Amino acid sequence: MRVVETREDLYTDSGDARRGVVMTMGALHEGHADLIRAARDRDEHVTVTIFVNPMQFGPQEDLARYPRTLQADLELCERLGVNTVYVPQVADVYPRTPVVTVDPGTLGTELEGVVRPTHFRGVLTVVCKLLRITSPDDAYFGEKDYQQLTLIRAMVADLNLGVTVVGVPTSRESDGLARSSRNVYLTKDQRAAAAAIPRALQAGAAMSSPAAIESAVRAELDGLEIDYVAVRDPDLGPPVLGAGRLLIAARLGTTRLLDNCAVRLEAL
Repeated sequence: MRVVETREDLYTDSGDARRGVVMTMGALHEGHADLIRAARDRDEHVTVTIFVNPMQFGPQEDLARYPRTLQADLELCERLGVNTVYVPQVADVYPRTPVVTVDPGTLGTELEGVVRPTHFRGVLTVVCKLLRITSPDDAYFGEKDYQQLTLIRAMVADLNLGVTVVGVPTSRESDGLARSSRNVYLTKDQRAAAAAIPRALQAGAAMSSPAAIESAVRAELDGLEIDYVAVRDPDLGPPVLGAGRLLIAARLGTTRLLDNCAVRLEAL
C-alpha cells in the first residue's frame, strides 16, 4: 500500500487498471470498511482519500475537534487491501482560495441545507476536485448521507464527469444505529437514546402515506430534538406513489445524527 500526499504522485499511480475511489475525512469505521470492500469487489486499484475538508464546515461547526486517527486509518486500509491512500495537506487540494465552486442548486438549500447552508457547496466542490485528482472509474459513497449521495449523482450527471457513482447501504451497529464518525461524541445516555432513530425508521417504513410515516417517526423520536422528518421521492423531489425515501435528522446534545431508509407510498 502506498501513502501519498501530492496530486502528482496520484496521476500516474494506477496505470491502466480499473480504478475506484472511496473519499473519507478519516476516523474510519466499519461503514468506511464496507465502502472499501465494495470497491475491492469491483475495481483493480482502490484509492482511499483521507482529507478533512475545511470548506464543508460552517463557522460554528466542529472542524477543529473532528476526530483524526490517521495511523489507525492507515492500518485499516492496509488490512482491507487498499492500493493507495491519498492524505493531502489543504494546500494540495486548494492551491488557492476557490473563486469558482459547485452550486448544489435548490436541493442544496433544503433538509440539511437549511441547517448548514454552505455545506453542500463545500462537499460538491471537494468531491469534484478529488474526482479530478484521483481520476477513478467508480466512486463509492454511503447511503447514510443520502442527500449528499443524491447531489453527487446529480453533479456527476449534469457536469458529464464520466464516473460511476456507487451507493453502498448504510452500515449499522447491533441496535440499528447508523455508524458515523460523530457517534464518538455521544455520552453513554445519549448513545442509548440514539437507538430511537432506527426504531423510528422501522416504524415509518411500516406506514403507507407521508402523513402516517411522519406521525409514526415523531412518536418514536419523542424526547429527541428533531431537525426534520421528511418523506420524498428517491431523487428527493416531492413524494409520489411508489418508491420513496424517509429522512431523519435529530440532535442529542451538540451531536446531529442523520439516517434514512426506503419506504413504499401507497397513498399521498
